[in-house]
Amino acid sequence: MKTAHLLLATILAGLSAACGGEQAPAPAEGPAPVGAAANALQAGTLEWAAAGSWRLEKERARDRWRHPVETLKFFGLKPTDTVVEIAPGGGWYTAILAPWLKEGGGKLYAAHLDPTESDYARTNVDTYKAAFIAHPETYGDITLTTVSATGPGLAPDGSADAVLTFRNIHNWMNGGYASKVFADAYRALKPGGVFGVEEHRLPSASDQDPRADNGYVLESYVIQIAEAAGFKFEESSSINANPNDTADHPVWMLPPNLSPPEPGSKLAEGYDRAKYEAIGESDRMTLRFRKPVAPPATPPQ
Repeated sequence: MKTAHLLLATILAGLSAACGGEQAPAPAEGPAPVGAAANALQAGTLEWAAAGSWRLEKERARDRWRHPVETLKFFGLKPTDTVVEIAPGGGWYTAILAPWLKEGGGKLYAAHLDPTESDYARTNVDTYKAAFIAHPETYGDITLTTVSATGPGLAPDGSADAVLTFRNIHNWMNGGYASKVFADAYRALKPGGVFGVEEHRLPSASDQDPRADNGYVLESYVIQIAEAAGFKFEESSSINANPNDTADHPVWMLPPNLSPPEPGSKLAEGYDRAKYEAIGESDRMTLRFRKPVAPPATPPQ
């Protein structure tokens, strides 16, 4: 299990770098043993899941930037929920969500990029299957679906208590199908269900590139797309804020990628990797939306 998880992160790191997008960090040779304090955590809590020995050491090292427990609590998830994770990539959040939902009797759908559309997506799905689907004893019964410009949807209509996306919206904008994914999320949710969004945040005074080529998105733009799909904006959180990130660079120049700028570009002049290491991971919005509950039917007169 750990070997397959390690392979997934390693392969996706190389493929993402080749595609110019975000990549998973190069993992260590397996997770460090969970200490006595972690073992003492109550099974079935988010804290327990985040401390699990099934997580890679370098995945846990990013918790100080990604705040998974706080983020999932902000979204208001319950361990009995049916949850859709859109574009789980290397499974960073899957390794927390899946054991937690398994323990609590919930259900996880993993809506991957369509494996018929690219070598990257096909490799992603194959290695994700080896790392997670093949180990229901740890991760439970995960159902694979797809997210794409033409796919039928993320999960059966009205089946999910929550749909979650972590740092993916810029990719959908780049592909020209962001509104379609938001609509798919709306259809997948039960009335009253939650749509949880985390995304790299563009400063509010900046102009939005419709393709989000640098990976950053205006918070107001995300709210606009969500409300157009029918969602009600409920609350924002500063859990994943980073005021040191000025967003005047492609997001993949920051950790964990630390990709250098394009040779000959303005950012390449006097480039100092240490400057971007010091910033840390990106400034990110964390937003909670709600699918409205249908009003009660009007009784016949």
